[in-house]
Amino acid sequence: MVTRFQRYRQIADVLVKYGFGILAEEVIPGGERLRGLGRAQKDERSVYERIRLAIEELGPTYVKFGQIMSTRRELLPPEMIEELQRLQDRVAPVPYAEIRPVIARHCRNLEECFDIIEAEPVAAASLSQLHRAVTRDGRVLALKVQRPGIVDLIETDLEILRSLAMRADTLFPDLRVYNLQGMVDEFATQIRRELDFTQDGMNAERLKRNLAEMPCVRIPRIHWNLSGPSMLAMDYVEGVRIDDVEAIRALGLFPEDVAAAGFEAYVKQIFVDGFFHGDPHPGNLLVTRQGEIVFLDYGIIGVLRPERRRVFVDLLLAMSQTDVAGVIAALKKLDVRIDPAVLDAVKDDLYVVLLDYRETKIEQVNFGVAIRGLTDTLRRYRIRVPPTLMIMMKVIVMVMDIGIRLDPAFNFDQRIRPYLLDIATAQRLSADNVTGAVQSIIGAAEGLLAIPGNVNETLKTLSEGTVTIELEERDLTEIVNVIDRTSDKIIVAVVVGAIVVGSSLILRIAELPIPEYISLLAVLGYVFAVIVGFYAVYSALRHGRSFKR
Repeated sequence: MVTRFQRYRQIADVLVKYGFGILAEEVIPGGERLRGLGRAQKDERSVYERIRLAIEELGPTYVKFGQIMSTRRELLPPEMIEELQRLQDRVAPVPYAEIRPVIARHCRNLEECFDIIEAEPVAAASLSQLHRAVTRDGRVLALKVQRPGIVDLIETDLEILRSLAMRADTLFPDLRVYNLQGMVDEFATQIRRELDFTQDGMNAERLKRNLAEMPCVRIPRIHWNLSGPSMLAMDYVEGVRIDDVEAIRALGLFPEDVAAAGFEAYVKQIFVDGFFHGDPHPGNLLVTRQGEIVFLDYGIIGVLRPERRRVFVDLLLAMSQTDVAGVIAALKKLDVRIDPAVLDAVKDDLYVVLLDYRETKIEQVNFGVAIRGLTDTLRRYRIRVPPTLMIMMKVIVMVMDIGIRLDPAFNFDQRIRPYLLDIATAQRLSADNVTGAVQSIIGAAEGLLAIPGNVNETLKTLSEGTVTIELEERDLTEIVNVIDRTSDKIIVAVVVGAIVVGSSLILRIAELPIPEYISLLAVLGYVFAVIVGFYAVYSALRHGRSFKR
């Protein structure tokens, strides 16, 4: 098992080898010892090619990370995307003696399970290798077997990648816009899913069910009695690569028919099922003698919920119709956040991209130009988008490239638009949408019918004196001040009233023998009460007018 320290040393050595010694100095712990060890001899290769070569030499974790990053056209320059798409995870195979114990974990007695297991693998990749086997009952299987020790190596590399992302964020603040730590977390989730071959098998079976009504598509059957987390047993299928035009013709098939069948299969997966094969490079798509397209490798799967499918349809329709407002609206629904300060500039750039696409002769350009233009615009303004959107766009571009290779007259735009219109209509008139609309209408009607009852309940609550009123501190202070002023006026009124009543009583009994000054006080009380009364009326009128203003 490679320790974390040893792995750091290997990474540093590879970076220095390909001329990235300065990067190693900055981000590798203890990298200062590498100072001055950049690439000595002049290298004519581009920086992007050297990045790709370094990634390949660093091993499976970094190759997988590079392959996933090759879908992020909104983040990386086109030249780097092109190099990352060339990443190959074909490696030297592990000797059969090391693979045999992994197979034995899923079948204790190999002699009872198999007549033959070919020691020479059919194919070898960074995470697994494929061996052809024949069972006791004569079935020919392909055994996808996980490479021993790969899980520990990847977990070590994931820890290192997290550490490097944190150091890069600290040392290079400008990189924070790319959310490097978030990228590593997304990648960790993806590669751990790929390491679980049980999930691979479940993905295959779901694709098989979804595409069961398409006779031109074949998904190998999974044999669960011989499968588990580190081995997947499936039917062995003979076929040629889908991009091998001459081999397809040698089978007596028409490449144009294969292109049309593959296109229809992906349209159904993406826009109808919302569950699609996410890695359609030619090595994962075979064509059988019967003209069937065989899908292989189910580790990368795109998932689109129904509401997202509708938005993606709207996005592609808007792009095909040069509708910039529609494109922006669809992106917004996909949680793509565009800074208002650059929104007009983004719209202008998108408009130019779509105009260039529409005004160019249709034979010279395909819909991929519009998609690449969109992703280039997003990258230029550093606008992040959901990974699912980028996977879908990557798949569409790869399907177009394969389609054009098989059929030079293949035009994605002309083919996709009728499908999108039909799908958009079907989605809006689907049972789920109709049911949702009916439920909304029923809910609105119930709300209207409930209004009299709610009003009655409110009045009843008011009459019972059980209403709770929430007040802010400012409102409470104002109420206290009003109460204080009102209480002062009430006190004055009571006093004045008492004086009037008292003076009246005194004058009423004036015929009795009382001192003269008492009568004088009564008269003065009347005068005081009149003055205070007039002042109170004047004050009330003045404050009333002020309030109205």
